[in-house]
Amino acid sequence: MAIWKRCRRPLNAVLVAAIAAFSVPVAPGQAALIGTDRVIDQADRRSHERVVAFVTRDDVRAQLEHFGVSPEEARKRVSALSDDEIRQIAGKLDTLPAGEGVLETILIVGVVVFVVLLITDLTGMTKVFSFTKKGAIKP
Repeated sequence: MAIWKRCRRPLNAVLVAAIAAFSVPVAPGQAALIGTDRVIDQADRRSHERVVAFVTRDDVRAQLEHFGVSPEEARKRVSALSDDEIRQIAGKLDTLPAGEGVLETILIVGVVVFVVLLITDLTGMTKVFSFTKKGAIKP
């Protein structure tokens, strides 16, 4: 009972603050229908911006100049593309490898090497780990 008397005031303060916070009126959200053409236009605009941003990257610009295409000419060619071509290019940008999976590959290779060394250590063919007994597994 003494614990209840000691905790009553802080608990009351927390409850009063919670009730006050939850009783503040909040404006309701507004919802409206969006036309399909508006969504497609926004998606096309974003795709076009992504392709332009890709072409203006320093490494891509250097590679284009290596092939003899100036950055201005590349922008002109991108602006001359149709919406379908822009969508195709933007879709391919999502699937290009960008150094992804390197950490997972290193981790998997490390685990495989560890398991192989452990098995060879347990069979007595090598002595790499000090925590294994030589020839613990008889082949």
